[in-house]
Amino acid sequence: MKKAIVFIADGSEEIEALTPVDYLRRAGVEVSLTAIGGCDVISDSTSGSAYVAECSHNVCVLADAHVLDYFDDATGTLREDLLPDAVIVPGGMPGSVNIANDKEVIELVHRMNELGRLVCAICAAPAVVLPKTGALEGKKWTCYPGMEEQASEYAPLHQNGVAFVHDGNVITGRGPGAAEEFSMEIVRTLCGDETAAKIKTGSCQR
Repeated sequence: MKKAIVFIADGSEEIEALTPVDYLRRAGVEVSLTAIGGCDVISDSTSGSAYVAECSHNVCVLADAHVLDYFDDATGTLREDLLPDAVIVPGGMPGSVNIANDKEVIELVHRMNELGRLVCAICAAPAVVLPKTGALEGKKWTCYPGMEEQASEYAPLHQNGVAFVHDGNVITGRGPGAAEEFSMEIVRTLCGDETAAKIKTGSCQR
């Protein structure tokens, strides 16, 4: 079974985080919605403790895991045996900044890129998060209009009507309105054209 991590932080854009979770789970991918440092912990006697992120439009999202779960408790080193097939970084502000400032997230995404595994980011995240990971090096990419100034050392691809750019192991998307097409490109890449076509038809996409 294919596996994916979708990071979530306070201030993340809800539609950009949850759309890939939805479509990837429809495709049979094991998705971990993963909180970063700084997310609140809630607990009750029935379900125990969980991390929660308050997203950019005040929707609170419960995470399945925490980024530290991918690091060894004793040594603090990244557990490469736990790395997935894909990692996805939603945009939103200040969500993208919060994610970019989490050193464990940056280390994990950097290693994913080194291994040639799928690195995906949308909206502000390509410009704010990915430059810290090396994932944009030599790649065409896109982001929310105007955010490219945050990564001026790279040359983004912007064309009217382009929802996403897929170059090698990197998929980037423009913004909330592109979340569906961005997510479906991830599905197609991980699971193939046939699975993507079934999900597109079954979910009444445009």
